[in-house]
Amino acid sequence: MTLRASIDQTGPMSDDGTVLPLPSAPDAIELRHLRAFVAVAEDLNFSRAAQRLFISQPALSRQIRALERFIGYDLFVRSTQRVELTVPGESLLAQTRPLLAGLADAIATTRSIGGELDGRTVRLWEPWIDATLPVTDLEGNRAAVEELHSRFEPPDGLAIAPVVAGGVPSLRLTPRDAGEGTILHVHGGGHIAGSAFGYRHFAGAVAVAAGLPTLVVDYRLAPEHPFPASLQDVLNAYRWLLETGTPAEKIVVVGDSSGGGLVMSLLLSLRDEGTPLPACAALLCPWVDLAGRTHRPAQGVPGMVTPEIVTHLAALYLHGHPANDPVLDPLRADLTGLPPLHVQAASGDFVRQEAELLVEHARACGVDATATIFPVPTHDFHIFWSFLRESTTALEELGRYVRDRAGLAQAKVI
Repeated sequence: MTLRASIDQTGPMSDDGTVLPLPSAPDAIELRHLRAFVAVAEDLNFSRAAQRLFISQPALSRQIRALERFIGYDLFVRSTQRVELTVPGESLLAQTRPLLAGLADAIATTRSIGGELDGRTVRLWEPWIDATLPVTDLEGNRAAVEELHSRFEPPDGLAIAPVVAGGVPSLRLTPRDAGEGTILHVHGGGHIAGSAFGYRHFAGAVAVAAGLPTLVVDYRLAPEHPFPASLQDVLNAYRWLLETGTPAEKIVVVGDSSGGGLVMSLLLSLRDEGTPLPACAALLCPWVDLAGRTHRPAQGVPGMVTPEIVTHLAALYLHGHPANDPVLDPLRADLTGLPPLHVQAASGDFVRQEAELLVEHARACGVDATATIFPVPTHDFHIFWSFLRESTTALEELGRYVRDRAGLAQAKVI
């Protein structure tokens, strides 16, 4: 007896028109199980799949085993040497890919039309906006930044430990099966706010995406400690990594927002003093123009950041120091000899223009510099990695860049 598909019945039909009862997919199967399956099937590597999904390998393995129990077949053949798809696994992959792609497009379209994600990011930023207009409530601003970050949990399976790096309080974030090397993460906060504790979820997502331990520096903040206090702290932390056995070619420096500007100051200082430079640096929505020559109001989040706010924050940080000091002005300084740079920015961000100009200027100085502009309306959008699709995509791209530049060995196949 042969079977033919029917588009208007509940199952396949025999030649005599009888509908053959077939078991339906178990109700217990969830999208997370299917996403986990596709991630493993595309890489045939549990470690890389776990990094892409920002979960631990044990959690990923549990999801795969649950899916296999629900379906009733093994989807992978596992050994210490390799992971292979079974025949049922190949069949499921062929059907699941278009299903997930279609669902993702439908959700993205719906959210875009409804403005749900834009509205959510605006609501999350509102306490900071209220505390920053005017920028006179310093403690309120700092509390708002910590409150924003407190809404997000670090990735699963991340080990968090305090360390003192060259005299600077810091946190070390270590994902499971971390590779050799270290990311030095310089957090944002307008030079006046932010902390290693608050940023542990964000820096933790970077650590998991790259598969590297990450050191988050609790550098001193302005206006109590204006320039060059924070730069000195970041320099001390970097030198400590070198002194404790991490070679420069295994160090990657990452900075977001004002932390991106600090990273550029760090690189220029290291080059000028002859200290070995890191393998590369990644700047996420970097604020590098303290003079405000390139600033435009943010397009996506009205009132979030204005040129007046940026000017005031810069004044608190500089405390009378000239903004055209080459170590503070990477848009005009000679960048010759700096390591590769990768810049990510948002299409509606107030720093987009300076981010693009920085890459253009770096290339003119002979630096290997690349940039990606993501269609997002808000500054520092990587903060929202737990729910914003573009943020997850950006972190995946960042992870690939870091692993390639730092020469990170492939993780062991489970």
